[in-house]
Amino acid sequence: MAFLPVVTGLGFITSIGNDRDAVLRSLKELRHGFEPVVFLNNPTLPVKLAGTIKDFSFPSASWRDWRWPSRYEIDRELLRGLPPHGVYAYCALEQALADAGLQRGDLTDGATGIFCASAGSPFLLGNFLEQMRASRGERGNPMGLVSSIAGTLNFNLASHYKISGAVCGFVSACASSSHALGYAMDEIRLGRQRRMIVVGAEDVTDESILPFASLRTLSTSAEPTEASRPFDKKRNGFVGTGGAVVMIVEEAGLARSRGAKRYAELAGWGQAGDGHSVAISHPEGAGLREAMTRTLRDAGISPGEVDYVNAHATSTLAGDRSEALALQAVFSTANAFPKISSTKALTGHALSQAGVMEAAFCALAIAEGFIPGAAHLEEPDDACAGLNLPRTSLEEAPRVVLNNSSGFGGSNVCHVLRKPT
Repeated sequence: MAFLPVVTGLGFITSIGNDRDAVLRSLKELRHGFEPVVFLNNPTLPVKLAGTIKDFSFPSASWRDWRWPSRYEIDRELLRGLPPHGVYAYCALEQALADAGLQRGDLTDGATGIFCASAGSPFLLGNFLEQMRASRGERGNPMGLVSSIAGTLNFNLASHYKISGAVCGFVSACASSSHALGYAMDEIRLGRQRRMIVVGAEDVTDESILPFASLRTLSTSAEPTEASRPFDKKRNGFVGTGGAVVMIVEEAGLARSRGAKRYAELAGWGQAGDGHSVAISHPEGAGLREAMTRTLRDAGISPGEVDYVNAHATSTLAGDRSEALALQAVFSTANAFPKISSTKALTGHALSQAGVMEAAFCALAIAEGFIPGAAHLEEPDDACAGLNLPRTSLEEAPRVVLNNSSGFGGSNVCHVLRKPT
């Protein structure tokens, strides 16, 4: 017997807003979240912008120096084991629980699990290792390891909320939280769990963003409207960001029995590898094309039924072109022309957090009856010929939405969300 997963709660700490209403306004009005940043206190560096998280501050590796909005109370014992993005995640999770009408006690029944995605905290890991080397191994932060490595979110959140259901972390670069969401869907569809919490979060620090400059994937534009412009001919890289987004996914019968609102149904998902390169997408988008095809098949949806696609498009030269060709192959050849945009034009690229963040944006679009426009797009790349790229947000209610994600090594993951029936 298959069970239907539905979205019942959302929480946001992002560059375009730190709650549902702020994010909704930004998506509708195409407000970006970029600010000037001097990385490593070096103004000569060519990377000038980041998608900053407002009202949070992490000036040192000591949690005693950290600041966050006063409405969130974080237990000291929890805080000692968190990285900066763990603070974001805790705040977003508290939002999502309130949005879904859940109490902490509702999470301890064994029928609730948590899947998380992050790259860990290079900021804290570097500090921890420096301490260890400086003391020749004789001194170190006892929480340094659990606060900094890639599983830090699931370590901390599962233990703090006393979750005894499925607990796992996912690491597939920029497809990580999309994998987390897909496998969370399967936990519910297979009847293994009745509720899943899906978390994606990343630091916004020099150490988490600047290494991408070595790959020549970061934008060097200092003007925010020119720095992140997916599918545009003049794009020159992405703008780094982070934060946290949390999605509560429940079995539809459980949601119905407790009178929970439903943002969207999670109708299907799929994945496929490129089998091509460690860092660059297949030039013709072969893996993403197959992932979209498998996702539509899993959902029982034809290309012509899709109203909107939130593209992975990060604003890099190779990646956007690859995705445009994949979209052409799946939709244009089927004489289907869904609206397409990439909300990374507003947020920047949140790496492993991106998949669940953009799935949450899709859920908002379905629930609130609008389609986010292709912000900052002036002249589409030639590969986009025939694709429907609206320049402004549309007051048009999508019934079926496709969300795309791609990561290093050619990991491609897609989800179909649809209006609840």
